[in-house]
Formats: sequence, C-alpha cells, structure tokens
Amino acid sequence: MVGTRFYFDVGNYVTMLRLVRAESDKARRRKLLAAFLIGVPVMVAVHAVCFALDPLLFPSLRRTEVREPVFSVGHARSGTTYLHRLMAKDERFSVVLMYEMFFPSLLEKRLLRLLFRADETLFGKRLRHKIDAVEERTFAETNDMHRTGFFAAEEDDFLLTWSLGSGFWIVLFPYLGELDFYHVDRWTERKRRRLMTFYKECVRRQLALNGGGTHLSKNPTFCGRVESLIETFPDAKFIVPMRNPYETIPSLLKMLQTSWALQGRDDHLIGESLRILADQSFDAYSHPLEVLARHPEIRSCIVDYRDLVDQPATTMARVYDELDLDMPASVAAAVSASRGQGHETTHRYSLEEFGLDPQAIHVRLATLFDRFGWSEEGEHVRAN
Repeated sequence: MVGTRFYFDVGNYVTMLRLVRAESDKARRRKLLAAFLIGVPVMVAVHAVCFALDPLLFPSLRRTEVREPVFSVGHARSGTTYLHRLMAKDERFSVVLMYEMFFPSLLEKRLLRLLFRADETLFGKRLRHKIDAVEERTFAETNDMHRTGFFAAEEDDFLLTWSLGSGFWIVLFPYLGELDFYHVDRWTERKRRRLMTFYKECVRRQLALNGGGTHLSKNPTFCGRVESLIETFPDAKFIVPMRNPYETIPSLLKMLQTSWALQGRDDHLIGESLRILADQSFDAYSHPLEVLARHPEIRSCIVDYRDLVDQPATTMARVYDELDLDMPASVAAAVSASRGQGHETTHRYSLEEFGLDPQAIHVRLATLFDRFGWSEEGEHVRAN
C-alpha cells in the first residue's frame, strides 16, 4: 500500500518559530518570520496535496517496491561522498539529485523533469544556465569544503526538509541544544515510525521516477537512525566508512563554523553548537557498529578511508562482494580511473582551533584506534 500522508513535524515547527521570534538580529528575524509564518505553511500544503495525488495520477507507483536499499552511513567527512559517487557510477542504483529532494512528490519531480527537457529542447538550456549561475553563487563559499550542486546526487535526508525533519535545518538554525535531527533511534516509537514511513514513501517515489533499481543513500546524519532504518527496511544493506577522528571531527566543525559565521551568527551560539556537535561525533562512530553487531542478519561492510582513497578498485570490489552484489566491468573501470580523486578540497582545520583534546578523543574511541591502527597525530590539514 502506498502512503499518501505528508509528514510534518509540528513540534520542530513550534520550536523553530520560537527561536525565530527570539532572534536578536531584526532583519534576520523579519525574514525568518515571513518564511515560517507564510512560506513554510504554503509549501507544506502544496507538497502535501501533490503527495496525496501521486498514487491517483501514477498507478504504477502502487507496484513500486523498495528492495534491498544500500545505505552509506559514517561520520561526516569520512569519505561517504566519495564512496557514494563511486557507487552511483553503477546505473542499477537509483539516487536522488539535490533539486529533487526539495520536491518529495512524484508529481512534482515529473513536472520538473518535463520542464528541464522542454528548456533543453526549446530554449537551449537557458533556464539551466541561469540555475547554474545561481548554484555557483550559492555554493562558492563552501565548495572548497564540500563540492556539490543542484543537479548532483546528495544526501537524501534532504527529502525531509519541508517536513522539518532534516538535518539540513541545523545549517540555518545552529541550536543543537534545542533541535535534534540526529538521535532518531532514541525518539518515541510513534514519532520514529511516522518519520521513517514517510521517508520510505519518498524513496518509493524516487524509484518510480528513475524507473526502478536499488536505492543508494549516503547520509552522515543517518548514523543516529541505523536501528530505525533496519526496522523500516529489513533487507537493507549498510556501508560504514571509517576515518581517523582527528581528521573528521575538526573538519566537520570547521565546515559548520564557516557556514554559521557567514550568516553572522553569534560567536557564543556557534561555540555551544560546536561543542554539542563534537560530543555527538562519538556516537556517530560507535552507534552504527553497535546496531549492526546486534543484527548479524543484515549485510554490511566496514571501509577504511585510507584503503578507499589509496586502493579504490580493490576496496570497492570488496564492498560489492560483502554486500553480495556483482560489479559490472564498466563500473570497475570507472572506479579504477578514480584513484587519487578522494581528496576534494583545500579545506584546512585542526584539533587545536576547536579546543579538542587528542587524548580525550583517543580514550573515548580507544577500541577503534586499536582496530584501525589510526595515527595519534592524524592528518590535521588533509581534506575531504
């Protein structure tokens, strides 16, 4: 049965509206109030109507099943993007492009694709060129940390944006003490099931749009909902990239610090949110492994980031094998050609600038340091 109800987190809406009203920056407060009092309700209403119309307008949606989806979950900056892009070279996988994530209904997605085809055929991609220009301006300040684009495959957690259930909102609302988009496995059963059922319906619609295939997802935020993913997709498969926390934690903090600073956020607020985020990082390392250990029936693969970057062909062959997948020759060739492309940025960061104690990190993740033989120095200025 296809779900038609659009999920909307009323609790988060009330909390975010309260935070907006408490904004000290008058200009930002006015803009956000307009967005939350008018923009969000209107967009949610449009998406909800389209979502309900999907199974009526597209009967084939009822026959679309989500089978054996593959989820790449790992601490942010651990190679999830690189791995996702390597696997996306396999045309059997269905991925979600960034612009599609903000339009969760199948009706909306099909109308947008029709629009882009018409733009290409009739207007020589005039609209696409304008969007590319907007994209360049929008991501110019952060592309050195994480290169992306409206037409690139991205984190499908963004499908939950208009439901106010996506970690995307933390970029605009650095209130980690008030908003929790991460610890879904700790939520009440009712709330957790509502969110995950809606997410599954979004995935079903994307599969219908792409003509079937196997859903391929990468989301660092999903580290906190591995149990919920298994509940929702009992035949799911998981890939968990692992990288030295001396590299990943400060890299993530630097990326968000830069984003919040560009918005003119208060230094104290930024500092408090970074502290909470740093503490959450330990859970991002341990929780996926703990959950998967409790579910030996679930196929999964642990990937050492160093192997992924230095030996992508050998590493990806192992990933496919452990997930019981066959790697097409064309994909194997493309993966081999990608060697040396794992480092995407000139992004610089260090433990010291965030007051992080290397020894404290080592103690809390001692088992993983021993398992992966991570250097106690780390690679403080390496990127990805």
